[in-house]
This record gives sequence, structure tokens and C-alpha cells, in this order.
Amino acid sequence: MQDTQLDIDAPVSSTERGAEEVRTPTLISPPESKTPPTATHKRQQNGFAQSGHDRGSEPIDPTALSRALEQFEQAGRQRERTPGASPSRKRQRIYGDRFIPNRSGQDLQASFTLLHDDGSPATPSRSARRTPHNELHFQKTEEANRTYSTLLRSEMFESSVPQSIPQNLSPTERTTFHDPTRSHTPPTRNSVLTVPSLTPSTPHKNLFSYASPRHSYSGHPTPSRTPQSRHGPNLNARSEIYSLSPVKYSSQTMLLSPRKTPRAVAKVPYKVLDAPDLADDFYLNLVDWGSQNILGVGLGSCVYMWNSTSGRVTKLCELPDDTVTSVNWIQRGSHIAIGTHKGFVQIWDAHSQRRLRTMTGHTGRVGALAWNEHILTSGSRDRLIYHRDVRQPDQWLRKLVGHKQEVCGLKWNSDDGQLASGGNDNKLMVWEKLNAEPTFKWSEHVAAVKAIAWSPHQRGLLASGGGTADRTIKFWNTLISPHGPSSASLAAAAAAAAASNTSSVPPSPSAPANLLSSLDTGSQVCNLAWSRNSNEIVSTHGYSQNQIIVWKYPSMQQVVSLTGHTYRVLYLAMSPDGQVIVTGAGDETLRFWNAFKKKERAGGLGGMDNWGVIR
Repeated sequence: MQDTQLDIDAPVSSTERGAEEVRTPTLISPPESKTPPTATHKRQQNGFAQSGHDRGSEPIDPTALSRALEQFEQAGRQRERTPGASPSRKRQRIYGDRFIPNRSGQDLQASFTLLHDDGSPATPSRSARRTPHNELHFQKTEEANRTYSTLLRSEMFESSVPQSIPQNLSPTERTTFHDPTRSHTPPTRNSVLTVPSLTPSTPHKNLFSYASPRHSYSGHPTPSRTPQSRHGPNLNARSEIYSLSPVKYSSQTMLLSPRKTPRAVAKVPYKVLDAPDLADDFYLNLVDWGSQNILGVGLGSCVYMWNSTSGRVTKLCELPDDTVTSVNWIQRGSHIAIGTHKGFVQIWDAHSQRRLRTMTGHTGRVGALAWNEHILTSGSRDRLIYHRDVRQPDQWLRKLVGHKQEVCGLKWNSDDGQLASGGNDNKLMVWEKLNAEPTFKWSEHVAAVKAIAWSPHQRGLLASGGGTADRTIKFWNTLISPHGPSSASLAAAAAAAAASNTSSVPPSPSAPANLLSSLDTGSQVCNLAWSRNSNEIVSTHGYSQNQIIVWKYPSMQQVVSLTGHTYRVLYLAMSPDGQVIVTGAGDETLRFWNAFKKKERAGGLGGMDNWGVIR
């Protein structure tokens, strides 16, 4: 079927006009088209209308009419596929001036628990920015996130805080109680909401789904006024209907309460001393800080003393044909014990720089020494431990046999008379007073146990650290009887375990009852020392980061991580006032860090010792 061009000026017969009128609708634009018709198109419409009027009652061919309608529909479909204007995205109509969370069909407690840490109050654009690498900034950020999480829980769940469902508690047994002073929109019939037992879907980053008010709460419209109490007006001045704050009164109290500012710790040592010939040996103990504020260091065959007050360095002694393997100061006084590679134990008076006596007994190097008043205990590569009474002429008072390899860690708990020993056989033992048999023998570590420390804040609390293959810090309760725990011991262990958070892993059921918790540090644990001023513990590490970490006990959250040594941090000592720690490494340097704050006095007459005269 061929189209014929129309000519309005030429005479056209009625038959030709009828045929042309059938074919002309192919040029007519479909309805709702945004393209205006051309001038020719207008002429055709005028001609078509005029000819129809003149035609009168002439019959119309049904076949031609149906064909014209089909062509008309096809032309309309083609024009719809290629619209003249760019398509605009349809937006959902908003029937109000605000969005209302749609809580229908949602388990808010489960959604809050499953909410990722990435769903923090910070927007993605802000979180993508580079934050300063500052430990104080990190602590402030963590504190802000914890505050936001606490506020969100309080606002959403009021007096109930969502937690993970215990294994012995079904999901339907968990309930949420509502604050009677808080108005609800819309009002609920029951004051208790039961959590559905259906498994909730994991949310992405949004806890709420938003919709217009017409569709919120399963079709219920938003009430125009706050529901009134059945018993009359609410006279509580702290009720939220009188509050001008967007958060509840309890949240306001929480936000306005004074908070403890994070403790700033300098990440750069304030002093660095060269220590040539400082041995890079994991099993030795060559650095110790005495009660008279003098640091003793074993370098090769010599022992040097550094006076912290004057900064003066003094050479104490030099051993002919021998090397120093350990040094340890007595708790009170100027006596220092020195262990040698040939198995001798020497006692020197640092004040007069005079050797008092030399004791024998070991056949291997003495790598560990520990004082308990007048009792000096030594551990050696020959696997033996000797108790020596320095007041008596005997070489040793008691011999302890228990370790199968070199003894590399010794620490006395003077308050309870307990001795902790660690060895290269991965064993940790606790000895009561001068008993010849160990009270506890633990083999939970899988590497050498050199790092040992008794807590000065909690009675019977022992910390131990393992070597490269272990990398863990474990905490032990030594007050539990080996024959069976008493009720008091179980209560103390339960309290210590409850105080710990998820940073430390609770022991397995097969672990001994004395094991309170264990923390994987990720690197070799070389030394441990408790702060004298706060409930914190510092650890030094070897492979692979060579860092010093201060932990908050019992949460075991990192207070600060100090780096600077290029070799394993094998040696650690603390100043008498408990503020400064000194670390030594195979890089032959001693670094001094202001790791802990000064101990605060309890008040009263604590400051009178600074006065010279009292009138």
C-alpha cells in the first residue's frame, strides 16, 4: 500500500478523497504526544473534516477503516518508545512534613544487636576522611561511639538493654518493659512486648525503614495529640510531655554527667641510653630498677648503675672470664644479686661497691633471680631452683626440682609467700613458701614462659605470658585449692570473670579452674609488669612488632601501644614511684617511657609529708 502526496489546490474526486482520507491518519501524531503537528498535518485535518462534511452519508469501507486503526495504533507505540522529552524518575509522594519510622514487622532488638559497627553515627563521607594517627584521638572516638550506642539503646529500648540471647534462654522469653512516663505513638495495649521468635534478617546499616505517615504503623494515622492518662493530667515535671529536649530525661542525665577524660600517654621515650653489648637473649634478665631509684644493667661481663636522680652512670663490677646473665635488686636496701654464665650467684653492696659473697650450686647459667626479704631464689639452665638464706653461711637452703628445661622466669608474691616459676618446658608452677613440691603445675602455654607478674591490686592474681608459639597472656587465680575450689574462691573467680569483657577469651571447660582468662596478643610476650598506681598491666613483645602495650585490667583494652625498638623488647623494669618504665632490646638501647600516671593521694593529711616544719 503506497502513500500518495496530497495537494489541496488540485481538484480531487470524492473517490480519491475517500482513499486519501483513509491513508492520512498515518501522519497524525498520537494523543499525549509533545511534538506539535506540522503545517501540512493541519491542512490535512482541515481537508479531512471538510471532505467528511461534504461527503454526507457515503458508506465507509470497513476493511480500510480497520487497517487505518491498526496503523494508528502502531504509530502510537513507536512514538511511545521514543518520547520527545527525557523520562523523569517518579518520586514517592510525601503526605507530611516528616518521616516516621515504620516499625511494623520489625524486631528492633534483634536488628540493633545485628547492626554492624560500620553503622556508626559518622556519615560515610566523614568516615572516609583520614583521621589523625593519635592514640588520644582514638580513645576519644571510641568513647564517642560508646556514648552514642548507649544513648541509642536508651532511647529505643528504655529500661531494657538488648543483648545476645543466651543459649539456655529461648527468644520468646526475652521481654522489653516500657517506661510509664514515656508517651507512645500510637498507644500500645500491653505494657510488655514479646520478641518474636522468627529469625530476623540481617540489617545493612539502617535500623529503621521509613515511609509516609499514611502507611506507618500498619495504616494507623499519626495521632494529633499526646495520649492523656486515664487518671487525669500528668503532674510529673520530668515527664517528656513537658520536656523541650529531643531525648529522654535519663539520656540527658547520662549526657550531662561528668566523664573521665582519656589518659594521654607520650608515644615517644623521653630518654634513650646506649647499652652496648646488651645481649639479645630471650632467657636472660639483665635490667632491674631498685628501690633507691638506681637502675642496674648487665652489659657483657660488667654491671653498670644509672642514678635516675643525678643521671650519673657508675660501673659496679667486671667479672673476669665470665658474663652477666641476670641482675635483681633486693626489695629494700642497696644489695644487688648478680647471676653469671658459669652458675655463680654474687651479692654486691651498691652503696660501697663491694662484693659481699659468692654462692655456688648451679652447673649452668643463672638466668633468673628473685628476692623475698632475706631469701634469694635463683633459677638456672640446669633446671633447678635454689632457695638461699643470705643470713646463713650455707650455699642454699632448699632445692626445687620440677622443670624439665631451663628456668627463665621467677617472681615472688611477698604478701602470700608464693613463688611463681616459668621454664622453657612451657610449664608455669606455683610454690608455697619453701615447699619442695609445687602447689600448681600448669601446662596451658605452648611456648617458653618467661613473663610472670603478680598483681599488687588483687590478692592471688597471677599473669603469665608465652613465647613465639604461644603469644598469649593468661591470668590465674592462685587462691583456689588444688584439691577443690572453695565457695569463696569460686565467688572471687566468678567476679573476676564477670569483670572481663570480650577482649579476653574465657577458658574452655577442660581448662583448670584457676585459669581466669586468656588473651592472644599476636606476638611473643617477653615481659609483664603491673602498674603500682592503677589496675593496668604492661607487656613487652618480640616477633614481629617489637611493641610495648599498656592494658586496662580486667577489660584488657589497650591504653597505648608504644613502638621504637627495632629488636625484641626483652627487658623491662619499673621505677619505684611506678610512673616510668624502661625497656631494653637487642638494638642495644634503653628507652624510658612515661607510661603511668602519678598515684593520687587519698586526701586528709597525705600532703603533709612535703612540709618541713609543722607548727
